[in-house]
Amino acid sequence: MDVRRTFVRMDHMSETPGALTPNGGTAVAERPADEAVTQNPWVTIVWDDPINTQVYVTHVFVTYFHYPKAKARRLMLQVHNEGKAVVASGSREEMERDCNAMHQYGLWATLDRAE
Repeated sequence: MDVRRTFVRMDHMSETPGALTPNGGTAVAERPADEAVTQNPWVTIVWDDPINTQVYVTHVFVTYFHYPKAKARRLMLQVHNEGKAVVASGSREEMERDCNAMHQYGLWATLDRAE
């Protein structure tokens, strides 16, 4: 289990349930990490379509994601050959932003939880 530690400055010495009070009066409280963020990031998926050219899709990946041209081309070929590619991962809000940006560029994109 992943545990995050929170340090709290204690003005006076007191017993804090679930915390250790080392010398100096700082309490160390342990709590479970936010598993939703660390274990279930979201992804933006770009899908193949019959409209956009390979050159244009590569251009979008370079322009929006600032990917090197080689990575953008590799992702574009994955979209073309496999029908889709995961182009970004992160929080749901970030992936909603990226998905909407792909729509603004005219690409077919969706977001989903990472597997």
